[in-house]
Amino acid sequence: MKADPVPSPDEVRQLALAVVAADPFPQLATADGDQPRVRPVSPVRTEAFTVYVASLRSSGKTGEIENNRKVELCYLTREHDQVRITGLAQLVIDARVRQEIWDSNPLLRAYLKSIDNPEFMLYRIEPLRVRYMREWALEYHEVPLE
Repeated sequence: MKADPVPSPDEVRQLALAVVAADPFPQLATADGDQPRVRPVSPVRTEAFTVYVASLRSSGKTGEIENNRKVELCYLTREHDQVRITGLAQLVIDARVRQEIWDSNPLLRAYLKSIDNPEFMLYRIEPLRVRYMREWALEYHEVPLE
């Protein structure tokens, strides 16, 4: 049996971007002290491997991120291809970015009613490391960030 050829860095990047585009509800891992916490999220913006996630000030997720900015997102396709984005969550305070995301997201507007709602938290997850795995190959490929 012939092994699959090793994809080039550009191919790995394109495959990883396709996985991110295919999964609207990645799993976000945070830390609650020494206890990992995982939950599905619905990113409000994605720029390559930089992901924006909204939260509520009263959410456990918000408290966990405030205490430890280290997070990981896991995207999974129906074919079991996966991408893991390891990064740092940064609170977005830039009014222009917040307004753009607010204007483009009817669910945020319907739920929070006002961009000035003190419950509205917005995080940008900056990737430090991105890995891609095809199906159950059990081998990750490092994804070039640029």
